[in-house]
Amino acid sequence: QVQLVESGGGVVQAGGSLRLACAASGSTGGIYELSWVRQAPGKEPEWISSISWAGGRTTYADSVKGRFTISRDNAKNMVYLQMNSLKSEDSAWYYCSPTRDPYVETKKRPGQGTQVTVSS
Repeated sequence: QVQLVESGGGVVQAGGSLRLACAASGSTGGIYELSWVRQAPGKEPEWISSISWAGGRTTYADSVKGRFTISRDNAKNMVYLQMNSLKSEDSAWYYCSPTRDPYVETKKRPGQGTQVTVSS
């Protein structure tokens, strides 16, 4: 089983940037892909981006495409999410996830991701 710990959240003004980090530990040899998902207060969880562990192939939700960039450092077992041009609607708890299903980590670890607040 893989353990995931997120960091890098905070308060930022609209238009600003943040870089989130996810440290993976445990059974990292079995990782095929890691994703970022988020959940805003009162809203359903949302998948936003994924990266394949071996080839680095990336995919993005339309809501973040062109603004967010996912990357990985296999040697350090780290995944990053560079978030630019942040909007108020990006405010949410962000989670690193071994699956694209946005409900898994948000239900498993509510409030244990990293919180991003974008002020307008």
